[in-house]
Amino acid sequence: MRIGLIGAGHIGSTLAYLCAEAGDDVAIANRHGPDTLHELEVGLGRRVHAATPGEAARFGEIVVLAVPFGQYRDLPAAELNGKTVIDASNYYPQRDGRFAELEDGHVTSSELVQRELPGAHVVKAFNAMRWDHLRSYGHSAGANRRYGIPVSADDAEAKWKVFDLVEQLGFEPVDAGGLADGGRKHQPGTPVYTADLWAEDLRERVGVDA
Repeated sequence: MRIGLIGAGHIGSTLAYLCAEAGDDVAIANRHGPDTLHELEVGLGRRVHAATPGEAARFGEIVVLAVPFGQYRDLPAAELNGKTVIDASNYYPQRDGRFAELEDGHVTSSELVQRELPGAHVVKAFNAMRWDHLRSYGHSAGANRRYGIPVSADDAEAKWKVFDLVEQLGFEPVDAGGLADGGRKHQPGTPVYTADLWAEDLRERVGVDA
């Protein structure tokens, strides 16, 4: 699979490592340019190459957004048209500034991302586990128990694509629902956020059957 990653911080670089280890080809970008990612590129090996955000968006069959939520309006919307886009960001008002619609609960942060990317199929995932646990908690498909990753989306086909990626990286996808109802269940401040639960426990807490 070809994976585009926009954001090269803890989550972005961790997902680049995991995808490359699983045999995927990865284009990773940040806002400062490919030259600033040379050390990361070399460290992650030949399956990972540095790119601009637009190049990463065009490259990926699935594109992961691992940037601070406050930067969501700066995304390459045209290049993301038709793509399955994983929103791994979280809204932190002390960092991102306050958004009235999020403060009063009218929408979720992923719904705002979907509004900004009307031609993409946004899926909320990989936002609720600490980056160091994400790097080390994956288990092979034959393991008796696997940690769960909550996944929310309105587009069923895009959700299944992300399910496949979650499984490939050694976790069990747990269907949390749509972007509106499900996205609220694994955002900061919820009981499952950074709780790092076995899949069966996570499924019980989010209340949606797999």
